[in-house]
Amino acid sequence: MRYDRDGFPIPPGFDVESPRSPPPVLEPASAPRRGGKRLVLAAVAIAVLAAIAMPEALRLVRHLVVNWSLERAAACEARDDVGGAVVELGRALRWRGADADLLCLRAMLRLEDQDAAGALDDAEAAAAEAPLAVQPLRVRALAHVVLGHADDALAAAGRVVELATPGDAEALNFRAYVRALVGREIPEALADIEAAIVAVGDAPPELLDTRGYVLFLAGRTQEAIDQFNLAIDGMRQHRREFTRIADRIDPDEFARRLRALDHGLAVMLHHRALACEKAGLVEQAKQDFELARKKGFDPSRGIM
Repeated sequence: MRYDRDGFPIPPGFDVESPRSPPPVLEPASAPRRGGKRLVLAAVAIAVLAAIAMPEALRLVRHLVVNWSLERAAACEARDDVGGAVVELGRALRWRGADADLLCLRAMLRLEDQDAAGALDDAEAAAAEAPLAVQPLRVRALAHVVLGHADDALAAAGRVVELATPGDAEALNFRAYVRALVGREIPEALADIEAAIVAVGDAPPELLDTRGYVLFLAGRTQEAIDQFNLAIDGMRQHRREFTRIADRIDPDEFARRLRALDHGLAVMLHHRALACEKAGLVEQAKQDFELARKKGFDPSRGIM
């Protein structure tokens, strides 16, 4: 007879687990059913495909948001909501990342929104993105003009000419105009604009206006008035031709481009008003000043 540790007899055929006996061995779990394995493999495949497709999906979303923001910015500009256009371009930049062209576009709108310091920041950021591009330098020069930084404006305009093709009419015209705006280096400005007009042959209104303004600052008032008359007539002709295609382009784009033409015309009218005033043509000067104001002339907004 066997007895347990407490002295009680153990019935035959009955066994007691010893406190030191090893723990029971667990049998291995049965293999998962074949359908479960297929589900696991499918889930893994979906995860891999999502990882591959995600960058492409993000690029598509980014493209859509940027284009939508640019369209909204153009619509805001067409309605003279310059602040709204700045906000929309800010969204486009956040989604696309630093982009020299978009930064320059926002900088010009910031100038119109009387934020010359912000425009200068955008121009500097654009120049960092595209060190050899001239547009950031052009915007930088205009921002410095509005801020009253004549030396910096002249330096930026000079760099525009250095980076452009030798004899580039647009670059020469720009430097001449910046020199005129800050009232410095007028003989050099006259040489610039004469070289630009020779380069293009048939001078467009913008170049004729620059020549007129430089001649005005040089004291050649009647010659200046003659140039302004030609420039204004040419710009009005451009405007008439553009309005004929109004039904062939997007309404917002039409309004935005017409607005730019009117700003250019406003500047020319203001210049002629200055010259007429100096020449004693008081009524003509008064009429030109008023029309220039109505069409948007405002140096504090970069329309100069």
